[in-house]
Amino acid sequence: MIVNFLSRKVSDMATHTPKNILITGAAGFIASHVANRLIRNYPDYKIVVLDKLDYCSNLKNLIPSRSSPNFKFVKGDIESADLVNYLLITESIDTIMHFAAQTHVDNSFGNSFEFTKNNIYGTHVLLEACKVTGQIKRFIHVSTDEVYGETDEDAVVGNHEASQLLPTNPYSATKAGAEMLVMAYGRSYGLPVITTRGNNVYGPNQFPEKLIPKFILLAMQGKVLPIHGDGSNVRSYLYCEDVAEAFEVILHKGEVGHVYNIGTKKERRVIDVATDVCKLFSIDPETSIKFVENRPFNDQRYFLDDQKLKVLGWSERTTWEEGLKKTMDWYINNPNWWGDVSGALLPHPKMLMMPGGMERHFNGSEEENSAPFVSSTNTRMVVPPTKSIGSSQKPPLKFLIYGRTGWIGGLLGKLCEKQGIPYEYGKGRLEDRSSLVADIQNVKPTHIFNAAGVTGRPNVDWCESHKTETIRVNVVGTLTLADVSREHNLLMINYATGCIFEYDEAHPEGSGIGFKEEDTPNFAGSFYSKTKAMVEELLKDYDNVCTLRVRMPISSDLSNPRNFITKISRYNKVVNIPNSMTVLDELLPISIEMAKRNLRGIWNFTNPGAVSHNEILEMYRDYIDPNFKWANFTLEEQAKVIVAARSNNEMDASKLKNEFPELLSIKESLIKYVFEANKKSA
Repeated sequence: MIVNFLSRKVSDMATHTPKNILITGAAGFIASHVANRLIRNYPDYKIVVLDKLDYCSNLKNLIPSRSSPNFKFVKGDIESADLVNYLLITESIDTIMHFAAQTHVDNSFGNSFEFTKNNIYGTHVLLEACKVTGQIKRFIHVSTDEVYGETDEDAVVGNHEASQLLPTNPYSATKAGAEMLVMAYGRSYGLPVITTRGNNVYGPNQFPEKLIPKFILLAMQGKVLPIHGDGSNVRSYLYCEDVAEAFEVILHKGEVGHVYNIGTKKERRVIDVATDVCKLFSIDPETSIKFVENRPFNDQRYFLDDQKLKVLGWSERTTWEEGLKKTMDWYINNPNWWGDVSGALLPHPKMLMMPGGMERHFNGSEEENSAPFVSSTNTRMVVPPTKSIGSSQKPPLKFLIYGRTGWIGGLLGKLCEKQGIPYEYGKGRLEDRSSLVADIQNVKPTHIFNAAGVTGRPNVDWCESHKTETIRVNVVGTLTLADVSREHNLLMINYATGCIFEYDEAHPEGSGIGFKEEDTPNFAGSFYSKTKAMVEELLKDYDNVCTLRVRMPISSDLSNPRNFITKISRYNKVVNIPNSMTVLDELLPISIEMAKRNLRGIWNFTNPGAVSHNEILEMYRDYIDPNFKWANFTLEEQAKVIVAARSNNEMDASKLKNEFPELLSIKESLIKYVFEANKKSA
């Protein structure tokens, strides 16, 4: 059969001219290149893009098409039968190109049910909608070379389209399962299906959990490139534009009922890829490559026979060297395309799959949006008339907050009320896992905020004589909440502390050189700070946590005894040393915005710059009480009246400032949010 097919002329092949194409997952990597190409090359085709905007999707990938009259974007999930049926009918869809899928193998080992839902159930929903509407002329199902399983190392002939499917990991198993459904609907119901199985693809716009963009971004940051196992695994790589052209050919010339491999015979070991990236950046592979633990099962080789597609007229155009250079240049020019991807750059990433996903707008801004269907260029809403959408729709955000009786936790509740964000306070104790699970099941939050913790009664000296209680809450409780949150695919905003550093030779007092997020804590003068540094280090392995290092919090409420200004204004004597500080009136709303943006990792959560105790008290005198007086004493004198040492440092807030350019310096923020506000009411 294969020989007969390959002997046929291209002119004998069936051709297809679509009118209205639905492309699923087209805010993702490969599909966005396909969508942009078709929209550009075929202005008479209407292209409807359906994407739920998961973590690896980005509306900016579709910027080249946003002004095209033949383009429409719809935010929604292929698992919604009502939505899919509605779109097929109202948009008169005659062709489906089905790319939407969970695709990262590492994720599939830790969250395999999500892959079954997306890759098998989602495909089944699409197929059933095609059967019911009866209007589809082509259904192109995008699969993977991994369904063939591992190729023998000494094989000289690649897997052809009739080869046996032997998947070896949960991801490829779900893709093979989806293929079986596609084949069954083709045979049972006569659905005009075509399946593609492709090699690895690389190029601009790819989410950096994948090998090549991960290596490039790590090299850009001067970090080591982690390689699973010994790096001998062999893969074949195709440049994204070549793959987009392959889909263009299959769309128009592919035969119904057939499978097409999209591949290349040019293979490379993973270690060779890493070495080539090092060469592009002129760095030493010997010191820039690190071998890490292999994943549970890492196929040694995938090798495809690509002759069948070549008969249709397609061939690879971009050389490896050319494609890798283009990809590197793109990431250098667009380093923040994906925002904070620190979790993806880990050796074994387990990316958060948030329901609703992140909506990165065409203009580059981001927004958490769980509205079911958002249209494209003219911002019209596309809403099917079904009972599942309407007044009973769940709100887009709902926060579960821990730390109700605490200062920050109480302020968070007031902010949520002000912004109209539904929220509830957690009833469970942080160290009691079952009570946390019950809270999540009852509240059904979209985000967790942890503002609970032991700081001491009335200050951190208390922790020195209550060490087990401090560990129980600050370490065990925080880790338990992070773990339960991750188990439920929830982002946790964790209010931590910057009191884990002290001035040193590399960061001298008054130098303006602040401690950065990646710096190792160097202050262990108090047991409180020890527990905070300990839990922060452990939380680095939780990709669903956003750690915010708060320092010496200040608010406009000068009657609050926890307010740093209130504290020092009541002391008989104060030390005079510059420190980084957090103005809560400005920064707490930013923490809510960080949750909306799905930001993760460690953040120095302070206003830029440092301010001394005397400078604050001078402002207090000038704005609040002209008769106010104070006296200073030295750190040595202070040490005689306290049990635990205190942390003094300046933190580098440039990461936060880059994300929120409107953030004021500490002195500007104090004047605007604290002293000017109280001067008016004084």
